[in-house]
Order: sequence, then C-alpha cells, then structure tokens
Amino acid sequence: MSRAEAAEGAQDTGKTPGGAGAGKAGAGAGAGGGKAGAGGTAVGRTARPLWSLGLLRNEIGTTFRRWRTLVLLAVLAAVPVLIGIAVKIETSGGDGGAGGGSGGAAFVSQITNNGLFLVFTSLAVTLPVFLPLAVGVVAGDSVAGEAHTGTLRYLLVAPAGRTRLLLVKYATTLTFCLVATLVVAASALLTGALLFPVGEVTLLSGTTVPFGEGLLRALAVAAVVALSLVGVAAIGLFVSTLTNSGIAAMATTVGLLIMVQILDTIPQLHAIQPYLFPHHWLSFADLLRDPVYWDRLQQNLGLQALYAAVFGSAAWARFTARDITV
Repeated sequence: MSRAEAAEGAQDTGKTPGGAGAGKAGAGAGAGGGKAGAGGTAVGRTARPLWSLGLLRNEIGTTFRRWRTLVLLAVLAAVPVLIGIAVKIETSGGDGGAGGGSGGAAFVSQITNNGLFLVFTSLAVTLPVFLPLAVGVVAGDSVAGEAHTGTLRYLLVAPAGRTRLLLVKYATTLTFCLVATLVVAASALLTGALLFPVGEVTLLSGTTVPFGEGLLRALAVAAVVALSLVGVAAIGLFVSTLTNSGIAAMATTVGLLIMVQILDTIPQLHAIQPYLFPHHWLSFADLLRDPVYWDRLQQNLGLQALYAAVFGSAAWARFTARDITV
C-alpha cells in the first residue's frame, strides 16, 4: 500500500515539470507556449481530487485484503449460522426457544415462524460485542499500525496532507462498519431462509406486513446498526493517533468499549448512561413497530454524531500537531 501511495505522491509532485513539458509539446502542435503552461497548471489542479479518491480506494482495498480483516468478517458471518443452528436444534426438540437474556430475546421466538427474524436477532446479538470489537480493531490500527510499520512518514511525504489522510482513514473505518453489518445481515438472511420458513412479517406491534416490506425494514435496521458504530470508529481513530503501537491502540479501544458497556449496566449511574455511546444501540428495534418510534432512534444517531464530532476533532488536533519520527 505504502509504495503505491508513495508512487502516486511522487507522480503528483512531479506534475509541475512533467505537465509543463507536456504543455509545451501541445503548444508546439496547437496554441502556444503560454497557453500550454496554463494548461499544465490546470491539469495539476484538477487531478488532485482524483488522486484523493485514488488514495481512498487504495486504503479501502488494502484494509479489506488484510487477513485480519477477512478473519473478522468470517467470524461475524459465522455468528448468525451458529444462532440459526442452535434455534433449529432447540425447537426440533419441542421447546419453543426462550432466547435467554440477550438483546435478541425479543426476536428469537419469532425465528421459527419467519427466518427473516434471524437477521434482527443476529444484529441484536452482535451489536453489543462482536461488531464494535471488530470496528475497534480496525480503527485502532488505522494510524498506529502505519506508524509501527514505519509507513506513516512515507504517506505524509506524498502531497495528501494530514487532514486528508486522517479523513481517508476514518472513511475506511466507516466503510468497514457498513460492510461488517451487511455481512451479518446477509449471512443471517441466507441461513434463516435455509432453515426456517419465510413469508409475511409480524412486527413487534402486532401488525403484519408483506415479506418485501420486511426486507426493506431489515435493510433499514442494518443501516441504523452501521451508523450506531460511528462513535466507536471515532474513538478508535483518536486512540490510534496517540501511540505508535497498533496492538496498544486496538487493546485500548477494546478496553474502553468494555468499560463503557459495564458502566451502562450499573443502576447507580443512570444519570450519565443516556450519554454513553452504546446506551441507545438497540433502538433499531423501534423500526419494527407500526408506526415507527423515532425518538430513541434520533437520540442514538444524534449521540453517535456528537461522539464523532468530539473525538474526530480530538484526533485531528493530535494528528496535525504530531511529530512523525518513524
């Protein structure tokens, strides 16, 4: 990745002489030397945004080619399969399947009637632990991993700028949030369709909707779950700017996640719990009501936006003032 980006940076920095030479050659064939020089400058200015999109594509491609990322996605895809098999075995023995005390308990009893509910159950089970842990690993390693391997300095040699590089890192982490959520949803949908019947969907409010509308609601639920991870991604990015060790950044991000999850379960801390980023995570269940309850959904998305703004700004302030020595 670094060599490719450095090559792009070198190409970008070399556009002034190269572009001028190309401009002069074009001027000899057509208009004139002055216009060609101006044309060479214009090419350099218009190519810069395309170069940043190339940096983003390169970063996303590199992230999803890593074995660590592929393993994380494989684990996330396996969770719905395990849940579906467990429910199938349990219900085949004559038990209705109580669903335990997890966040997906409200959906487990519906899985045997409609496999689509495996999507909602899997997202409810993975959101408190598996999804944020995976995002914490990717976000924590985003900057610190580059510093640890010594490639961060070479990335900054290219004319990307620290702000643009940080935005690319954050955008890549958000892309992983969406992809990871969709992997869970797609695996659950496939498993649910294979193991259980599918058809009309009975919402939590008792209203029955067609299967097509149920699929749309499932997609909306997946989108809300992905947006619920925006705060974790920003926290992980900030932690990643504080150290040169990718492992330390990942461990710190995961540790903070576990600590906040514990704080959110202590009754004596009810006054601060509405301000903790995981407090409204399960509000996506309100999308399965008719009419939809928007209050908790808006609180959740607003809180994630606040965390993204605060910790994103802190990451920018730290990274732009940081002395890159490795």
